Amino acid sequence: MRALFRVLVLVALSTAPPIAAKTRSSAASRSAPVDRDYVSALAAANRFLTAWQTHDQETGLLVLTDDAKHRTSEDHLRQFFSPTGGTQEAYEIGHGKKLATGRYSFPVVLFEAAPGHEVKPTRPRSSHIIVTRAGKEDWAIDKLP
Repeated sequence: MRALFRVLVLVALSTAPPIAAKTRSSAASRSAPVDRDYVSALAAANRFLTAWQTHDQETGLLVLTDDAKHRTSEDHLRQFFSPTGGTQEAYEIGHGKKLATGRYSFPVVLFEAAPGHEVKPTRPRSSHIIVTRAGKEDWAIDKLP
């Protein structure tokens, strides 16, 4: 009798339709649709942060607005792009928001990890970056993280 019950349960389970699992939709799918300007601004933010990550000051300076260059000291810019004792850098860019036509703000988190096998905790730096239209197809960083 037990064997027959097991067979009936297995048959019932194998022929039942799958149960749909509830999943959270990603933040991007819940957000408003993005336009071409948003994608261009995000690409500019990514280029700038990649320059920071690879210590490429020349490229980083090329994507800064003149106003951002004037508001930031030369020493601060040099320090921002300089490697700090062999650390490994990484960044995260969050979903941005439109501040005005041709102007976006993106939340960013900058990470730096010391080399070696020992784990020395570091605190990520949370900030935001402002990207603005600098020409017909050009975008530039107007505020550093």
